[in-house]
Amino acid sequence: MEVLSADNLEQALRDLIVDSCNIPDASEEVFPDAPLIGPDSPWGLDSLDAVEIVVAVQKAYEVRIGGQDTSREVLASLRTLAEFIRKERG
Repeated sequence: MEVLSADNLEQALRDLIVDSCNIPDASEEVFPDAPLIGPDSPWGLDSLDAVEIVVAVQKAYEVRIGGQDTSREVLASLRTLAEFIRKERG
């Protein structure tokens, strides 16, 4: 199993989110601590996008993102999502 550094995993997740949510003209910049979902999201993602992200991440990284509270915490930012994946994959 490939071990990704924080920067590499956050970049890979950024690319996955841009692809799965069809974000046109997304900046190449990675915003590790910016909110992923909601009005403060640099990409303007909403709850429907959150579902797309969960499905894509679970498929790509073979992790299970649980209930609504867990999802909200995990999807707080690219950094929290990357930390969750690293923890789950050991």
